[in-house]
Amino acid sequence: MYPDLSYFFNDIIGTDVDNWTSIFKTFGFMLVMALIACGFLLKSELQRYEKNGLVLPIKVIGTHSDKMTLADIAVNTLFALFFGAKLPLLISNFDKFKGDPASFIFSTQGMWWIGVLAALATAGYYLWSNTKADPEPKTVEFLQYPSTKTNDIIIIAGLSGVLGSKLFSITEDLSGFFRDPIGSLFSGSGLNIYGGLILAFIVVYFYVKKIGIKPVYMMDIAGMGILLGYAVGRIGCQLSGDGDWGIVAAAQPDWWILPDWLWSYNYPNNVNNDGVLLSQCNPEAFNTARVAGMSVEDSCLQSCGMRYCHELNPGVYPTPIYETTFGLLACAILWLNKHKFKIPGLLFFTYMILNGVERFFIEIIRVNEKYEMFGLNWSQAQYISILFVIIGIAGWIFLLGNHKNKVITN
Repeated sequence: MYPDLSYFFNDIIGTDVDNWTSIFKTFGFMLVMALIACGFLLKSELQRYEKNGLVLPIKVIGTHSDKMTLADIAVNTLFALFFGAKLPLLISNFDKFKGDPASFIFSTQGMWWIGVLAALATAGYYLWSNTKADPEPKTVEFLQYPSTKTNDIIIIAGLSGVLGSKLFSITEDLSGFFRDPIGSLFSGSGLNIYGGLILAFIVVYFYVKKIGIKPVYMMDIAGMGILLGYAVGRIGCQLSGDGDWGIVAAAQPDWWILPDWLWSYNYPNNVNNDGVLLSQCNPEAFNTARVAGMSVEDSCLQSCGMRYCHELNPGVYPTPIYETTFGLLACAILWLNKHKFKIPGLLFFTYMILNGVERFFIEIIRVNEKYEMFGLNWSQAQYISILFVIIGIAGWIFLLGNHKNKVITN
């Protein structure tokens, strides 16, 4: 498939694989697309809540100064140090960079003497600019609508979500993390969706409360947004072949009328280089390169002329496609029926039930590690998904009971 965009363009217009477009990794690209999709949905819903008077603007008093603070100067100086050291090395070692951008960026490699010069020049410029700036701060007062903070909410949710996903995935593979901490932290694979949801929920909850949005309204919007973002993100899993696939597929039944690859797929050119060599590769050249100590990607280049040269055999269930389909359908159902959820919070708890049920059953045919607990042998996601369903049902019972009591009291 498409571990990075160079493989996509090779398939579409015939350009070479592993060219400069390989710096854009498919999973990362689709993750950005997921955040953009969530941003559009979030802004639309916040504006609807504002129009209906459910979310109100808050009065903000801000102080602005033409002079940069020492903290701002320090931050810009650090950026100059980093990019000044990295960019020259990136240009002179572009082949190495495009193979693994994350490891290159987050390593100690760099022309640091150039970075120091760039940092000194940056700090000097801003300090000189401060001597020319108006020293008097200006105070302004204005109404801030929550919908204007959409980008901030999405960025906070995205960063905390990725961090939570990584932290949870590390707990599932501690030995792998200790073997390669940098690789584990900055790889595009091994993200635990529930870890991301839990941490993002906590962080965003307190942030939206601070800017004047009732968390319960944000939860309802998030229910639809998470389903949409999850669906788009799983497209990235499918296209890149990041390992979030199913177990070996059973024999295709006679009643199956959909395309064969929707039942069983072998993920050629998967980003993990899992499975067997592609048929056009030279096994001897690959083995020789590996014995010589080359990485899997470089060995693929030696034997196949491409960095990603493996496919699964036999094929597996393409579970990311199933989850994308579910996510889009569930999001559409909630979106089209959102006006029927008269009690704030019901929509979110409906999302929790739907998500929990879907994830529990999809885990049955996904590759995952099982944990013995309470006499059960389930994956981590299955235990959490059951908890999601229980919380969702409890939330429904609580909100309906609370609403009924208010009606009787009134």
